[in-house]
Amino acid sequence: MAHHATQSAYGRLTERLNRFPQGAPPSEHLYAILRMLVSEREAELVALLPIRPFTAARAAAAWRMGEAEARKVLDALASRALLVDFEQEGVLHYVLPPPMAGFFEFSMMRARGDLDQKLLAELFYQYLNVEEDFVRELFARGRTQLGRAFVHEPAIPEEDALHVLDFERASEVIRNATHRGVSTCYCRHKMLHLDRACDAPLDICMTFDTTAQSLVRHGHARAVDAAEGLELLHRAWESDLVQFGENVRESVNFICNCCGCCCEAMIAARRFAVMHPIHTTPFLPAVDEAACNGCARCVRTCPVEAMSTVSANDPRNPRRMVARLDAERCLGCGLCVRACRDGGVRLRRKGSRTLTPRNGAHRAVLMAVERGKLQELIFDNQVLWSHRALSAVLGAILRLPPVKRALATEQVRSRYLEALVERLA
Repeated sequence: MAHHATQSAYGRLTERLNRFPQGAPPSEHLYAILRMLVSEREAELVALLPIRPFTAARAAAAWRMGEAEARKVLDALASRALLVDFEQEGVLHYVLPPPMAGFFEFSMMRARGDLDQKLLAELFYQYLNVEEDFVRELFARGRTQLGRAFVHEPAIPEEDALHVLDFERASEVIRNATHRGVSTCYCRHKMLHLDRACDAPLDICMTFDTTAQSLVRHGHARAVDAAEGLELLHRAWESDLVQFGENVRESVNFICNCCGCCCEAMIAARRFAVMHPIHTTPFLPAVDEAACNGCARCVRTCPVEAMSTVSANDPRNPRRMVARLDAERCLGCGLCVRACRDGGVRLRRKGSRTLTPRNGAHRAVLMAVERGKLQELIFDNQVLWSHRALSAVLGAILRLPPVKRALATEQVRSRYLEALVERLA
């Protein structure tokens, strides 16, 4: 009976997490992860929290407890990076981040004594690297993705430098951030516990603005200035790491510096390449076959296996090889330019840019529409029966085929639904 009750609490928390556009598919490994991160009582309470930012007063109303008691619970969760807390117009707000990029990573972004991080790493590995449901849900659904690659600025040709927009430059994200934090790379820290980590730098992943402010305040990140942030970009370039950041133009929350062997975004880019799981930069590398000597340094450096070597078809040298690009796989990061010592690879601009959402809210709406979860963002107070009912109605409409959805749209305007809304209000 106790096991059933506990499973039920974590099951309800899983349902709450699945209201995010990217989702967290149920799994025994997910339940085990959640049991490590939150108590049964905390799971029950967090399951009642809205998607959008909220105050302690709203949480207290949802939990039917005093505001002072609610604030204690919220602050305890924020101290463990399960919630992000931030001040807005003098009022403290909280938000439950999605599992990724969110509290999964935050749990491994520093060494901790309150968690068995080796066991947690093993559970993460099973849920994210062995099972495919979570990574597929996160990276391979819809056209709008969570993250995008940044071009390494030293690789940008001089003639194109003036045409690169500020939001396409990681350096501008760092310069314009209100707060900056650096933490241990979650992916390599996880692999370190499994004896699978590479030798790429660990303390190199960055968060910004309200997320950085919260993580720094609670000791999950170290505050850095713009100069140190820019130095980390240079270190990432020298270490052949891809800059993978939030897919927005304004208020980017994170930039990770990813290796091809440990980092889930790069693994997903290879595993689900045909589904374009990461938005690419405005560049593609071009191979100068006359300058290429077939050394394959670019092949070994590329984290998503977009480069290969093929025969040069040179009748004077039948064994000669040259590099070949698979443009469908390429992120446009520019690491292959650094790898080539003979100037055989240069970046060239694409014909058009990929649409980048304006901010996190814009991206969340696009992802929700594409994944049939817009109702969860509109009616996000699951404590109210009215929100649950209207969310169910809208969700059912969004799951219909296009023709039936158009007919249902007319029904939404019907007197019946107007009366229902009036009654529920």
